[in-house]
Amino acid sequence: MTTADDVVTDRAARRRFATLGRSVALFRAFLVEQTDPDRFYGLLAADSVRQVSGYTALTGRTLLDVGGGPGYFAAAFRAAGARYVGLDPDVGDFSAVGESVAGMLRGSGTALPVRSASVDIAFSSNVLEHVSEPQRMLDEMVRVTRPGGVLFVSFTPWLSPWGGHETAPWHYLGGDRARRRYQRRMGRPPKNRYRETLFPVSISDALRWARGNGEVEVLDALPRYHPWWGRWVVQVPGVREVVAWNFVLVLRRTGHEPGSLAGKTQLTGGRVAM
Repeated sequence: MTTADDVVTDRAARRRFATLGRSVALFRAFLVEQTDPDRFYGLLAADSVRQVSGYTALTGRTLLDVGGGPGYFAAAFRAAGARYVGLDPDVGDFSAVGESVAGMLRGSGTALPVRSASVDIAFSSNVLEHVSEPQRMLDEMVRVTRPGGVLFVSFTPWLSPWGGHETAPWHYLGGDRARRRYQRRMGRPPKNRYRETLFPVSISDALRWARGNGEVEVLDALPRYHPWWGRWVVQVPGVREVVAWNFVLVLRRTGHEPGSLAGKTQLTGGRVAM
C-alpha cells in the first residue's frame, strides 16, 4: 500500500527531476528534431523513462506503448527493465533505429489488439493529436490496463505554439489555411495534414474525459517539458492551451486486483480546473 510519506517522497523526486536545465536541454534538442532525430528522440525517450518511473516501478512491468514509432522508446524502457510492447499502424517504423519487430504489434490505437486488463502501464507519447477519435483511444488504453496500473498520455494541444506541427504558427489562422500555405512554400503537402493526420485536441477536453471516466483517477496533470515551478499553467483554463506547449495526463486504473486492499491514493494534480 502506498502511504502518505511515499506520496510526498515521490513528489519531491519528480520536482528534483523537472529542472530548468532539463527543460532547456529538451528545447534545444527539439530544434534539431528534423535534422538530428536521434538526438531529440533519444533524449525524449530517456526523459520519458524518468517521468514514468516517478509514478510507478518499471522493472518487470508490462508496458504497452501506443504509437511506438521507430523504436527509441523500446530501447529506453527495456533498458529500464520493463517488458515493452510497442503498437503502431506500421510495424516497419520500429526498424528505424535497429529495433527488432519481435514483441511489436501492428494495429490501431482506437481498437487495440490487446486483452482487457493485461498491461501494467499504458503509455503514449505525442500520438493523441494524430487520432481522429482521441477519446476512443483513451478508452481503449483504460480497457487494457489492469486495476492499479498506470496510464501516461502526452499530446500537443492544438493551440500550443507547435499545435500545427510543421505548419505552425500559421495554424492559428486555421488548419486548412496553414496546410495550403505550407504546400505553396514547400511544393509538397505537410506530413501532418489537418483533419487527416493531425486533429485539434485540447487539454480541457482531456481533463473533462478523465473526470467523467469512473474507471480512472487522475494522479497528475502537467506541462510535459516545463520545470516543476511552471506546473501552475495547467490550472488556468484557456492559458494552459497555449502556454503548456505539451500536456501530460497521468492516471491510475481504479478497482482492486484479487487479494488487494489498497485504496485510492491522493497525488498531486488531483484537482485541476476544467
